[in-house]
Amino acid sequence: MTTGTVQLHRILKASPDKVYRAFLDKAATAKWIAPYGFTCTVHHMDTKVGGTFRMSFENFSTGHSHAFGGEYLELIPGELLRYTDKFEDPNLPGELLVTITLKAVACGTELNVVQSGIPEVIPVEMCYLGWQESLEQLAKLVEPDIAG
Repeated sequence: MTTGTVQLHRILKASPDKVYRAFLDKAATAKWIAPYGFTCTVHHMDTKVGGTFRMSFENFSTGHSHAFGGEYLELIPGELLRYTDKFEDPNLPGELLVTITLKAVACGTELNVVQSGIPEVIPVEMCYLGWQESLEQLAKLVEPDIAG
């Protein structure tokens, strides 16, 4: 049964286009998306509507990993990403829906995340914590404006 939903809001000191690119660039995604204590491998990323992705997170302490993937449903550069997520582990059933909205604001980008359909066995607060950590890492990637 899939019942959980998380919603997050953050202001980033970077342009919507730069933030959007961080979600669709394979190397950038691998750098920021895994919560603290995990590494990410992006196995496949076909960044177009109808395209798919597959990645895995590995717990650096234990070496255990879990893989997941999904399909891009809607992509509007600098504004919107909507995609599905599904765990490969049969103990984590169901399909999640993730919607990321980006809006230009005076100091950069307003980012909103809604992830719904979280499997019942995953505490919603753990997903929320994971997203908070990921978004902190996203900020560290996109906010620096390094010349050259």
